[in-house]
Amino acid sequence: MIEINNLHVGIEGETSEILQGLSLSIAAGEVHAIMGPNGTGKSTLANVLTGQNGYEVRSGTALMDGDDLLTLSPDERAAKGVFLSFQYPVEIPGVPAMTFMRACLNAQREARAEEKLSAANFLKLAREKASQLQVKPDMLKRALNVGFSGGEKKRMEILQMAVLAPRFMILDETDSGLDIDALKIVAQGVNDLRSPERSMLVITHYQRLLDFLKPDYVHVMSAGKIVKSGGPELALELEEHGYDGYVESAA
Repeated sequence: MIEINNLHVGIEGETSEILQGLSLSIAAGEVHAIMGPNGTGKSTLANVLTGQNGYEVRSGTALMDGDDLLTLSPDERAAKGVFLSFQYPVEIPGVPAMTFMRACLNAQREARAEEKLSAANFLKLAREKASQLQVKPDMLKRALNVGFSGGEKKRMEILQMAVLAPRFMILDETDSGLDIDALKIVAQGVNDLRSPERSMLVITHYQRLLDFLKPDYVHVMSAGKIVKSGGPELALELEEHGYDGYVESAA
């Protein structure tokens, strides 16, 4: 499903590179986790795959189902099924959460030549998914993320993911700032979306999220590339010994 090959990326206007030949393959139905020290390019990878401005792709490819994501606009990537759960969800004053989600869903459906959901059908869908994630009804009426706690913002992110039902999900430190109860709810919401047709890339610093998500593969990222790959046991090794050995080997 996802094939990233020798990706080199820097900030526009700067000569240095953040991603320095990163390659990664994620098959349909698989969950991959990336771990690594701060500043090694994990969030840059997420942002580049979803089309955020400010980055310059200098070489390499990022294919989804054989199509180069890097040639598509952000909305085209979203319509294709790419979703990013932000590390720091943005507040949007004046835009109710329900209005935002329905607009996003119907824009994607229109781009895929699918029929738009009526207000009644969307309300039924959103309420069902919100109940599963313990998102209170009043949160759906409020401006998106405005006045929400950290845990509420993360649950709202996963609710958006559940409503949109993307095919490739990127979770950028979704566990950041969550207490154990909120973490369990968010992780269950993510697990409910696992299927043979979907794949997932989880960016995290901590084993505790992976205890709930149980990834198929874990990768260590250092100096802008993958320096080690393995099974879930690799995350346990990192929890115990840290990144020092991998940072030295990448230097």
